[in-house]
Amino acid sequence: MAATQNHDYHLVDPDPWPLIGAMGAFALFGGAVMWLHANPYGKFVMAAGVATVIGTMIAWWNNTIREAHTGYHTPVVQLHLRYGMILFIASEIMFFLAWFWAFFDSSLFPQAAIGGHWPPKGIAVLDPWGFPLLNTMILLCSGTTVTWAHHALIHGDRKGLKLGLLLTILLGLLFTSIQAYEYAHAPFAFKGSIYGSTFFMATGFHGFHVIVGTIFLIVCLARANRGDFTPRQHFGFEAAAWYWHFVDVVWLFLFVSIYVWGGWGAPIHG
Repeated sequence: MAATQNHDYHLVDPDPWPLIGAMGAFALFGGAVMWLHANPYGKFVMAAGVATVIGTMIAWWNNTIREAHTGYHTPVVQLHLRYGMILFIASEIMFFLAWFWAFFDSSLFPQAAIGGHWPPKGIAVLDPWGFPLLNTMILLCSGTTVTWAHHALIHGDRKGLKLGLLLTILLGLLFTSIQAYEYAHAPFAFKGSIYGSTFFMATGFHGFHVIVGTIFLIVCLARANRGDFTPRQHFGFEAAAWYWHFVDVVWLFLFVSIYVWGGWGAPIHG
């Protein structure tokens, strides 16, 4: 038990989930490669890998929550968990940097193959002042509601915590629905042009992160209803809030660089 320790560090017990998770990740990656090479068993191997990884995340994070309730998460351990989340978000920043790099390399130095012009001639772009601007307002509002929920938790207002989380989740779902509608009516496809490829890779991965962040917040709402978080110990919610703010900031860069600047001068669809 943590109360019998004479130090502030958490020495974890032996756990099978790192090994199981590694095996699941290997099956996921291997199955994806098999599927791309038209192997008839690839999609089944990949599905098994996905199920294993998701199961590992649920079980491993349940262990972490149980350790927090048991008393293992001392102030030093909580600090190290925060360091881990900061490093994770830093790795996500570098992930998005790659897609921004691809977009700016293609737009600032358009090749002769696309006519030396950006966007390529014949491409009609989405109106940035329509749905993209609306989604920007939605994400900015969601950043406000999740901050409200955080402050409510700190001040012991559990009703405000739950309401702020619920509003943030609803705004996240609304953002995803609008983006899905926008994709369905986009005047260009993923294939056929560098503009479509860079656009869908950057905005699509951001949309995936919004979905992940929404699931993160749904779990936090379920935990809040269960009474897990306290004003002094709520790292799970804090990590979700950090992640959501990261998603907000990335979208602002996407909106300005890809929707507004990246489509400047091209005919607007609709």
